Amino acid sequence: MYKRLSPVALLCALLLVANLIGGCAQKPQQKPGGGKVPPIPEAISKGANVEPELKVYFHENGTVKTMKLEEYIQGVVAGEMGPDWPDKAFAAQAILARTFTLQKIAEKPKLDNRDANASTNKSEFQAYDAAKVNDRIKKAVESTRGKVLVYNGDYVRAWFHAYSGGKTATAKDGLDFTQAATPYIASVNDSQFDTAIPDDVKTWKASFSLDQVQKAVKQINGSDPGKVTSIVLGPKNPSDRIDTIKVNNVEVKTNALRTALDSTVFKSTMLNQAQVQGGKAVFAGRGYGHGVGMSQWGARVMADQGKSPEDIVGYYFKNTNLVSLYQ
Repeated sequence: MYKRLSPVALLCALLLVANLIGGCAQKPQQKPGGGKVPPIPEAISKGANVEPELKVYFHENGTVKTMKLEEYIQGVVAGEMGPDWPDKAFAAQAILARTFTLQKIAEKPKLDNRDANASTNKSEFQAYDAAKVNDRIKKAVESTRGKVLVYNGDYVRAWFHAYSGGKTATAKDGLDFTQAATPYIASVNDSQFDTAIPDDVKTWKASFSLDQVQKAVKQINGSDPGKVTSIVLGPKNPSDRIDTIKVNNVEVKTNALRTALDSTVFKSTMLNQAQVQGGKAVFAGRGYGHGVGMSQWGARVMADQGKSPEDIVGYYFKNTNLVSLYQ
């Protein structure tokens, strides 16, 4: 006959079993740096836990305006996403735009030859369009007020782009960026979102005059390829993008050629065609933008699926932490 345990003995036995089970369970992965908060860049700081102010250069008219960081972020979100996009996509974009801004200013406090910390020129900083700010964008930015993405206690390089083509790029593959380590940016497969992305967004085709291509190649590396008769794609890198293109016998970086020709037309380096056809240089591929970091269309689809802003940025930036600089 079994002896009945006292309540104290029974509790001890239960705790012992729980500890044994817990010891066998896998511990959750710890993110580097935990919740360490980086300092606000000195050039724009108003003190710890206080919203900073920055000087923004408006390239459209050459003026400089001082504004609160959150006001600036509203204009960036409005410039980067359509006014009818989901609130949670706006919020994810706000987190990255704020992080991008602070990281860039921490690295370089002022723009060259201008008394400003940031610019409305997309090629220099981020897109910006205050005229498109609506109440939903204001609320989405406010919901993330002061929040930034960090890795090991430092601001991440919070890159983003329009559409990945189904697979994002590493910083090296997408931007030829090797100046600093970016372990939080990996090549992420997000092709599962493609079914919800319009076909005219997913693929593109562009043509340029042969003279344009010849001048672009010469501009990039100083070597004149001569009259263009041949364009050959180099091999794909691990992010499914083309690192180099050979124009006649001159090899150039695809990223550089894309920029020199027109990156809004030559939409990505995820190419599947490049040839001389009908007296033109014809390129075709998938994706829009450099492909590094967050895909904005991916964020839109994830938001439509009910994912949180934290889920969205965490999907594209691995082992990072979301921290608050100010309330």
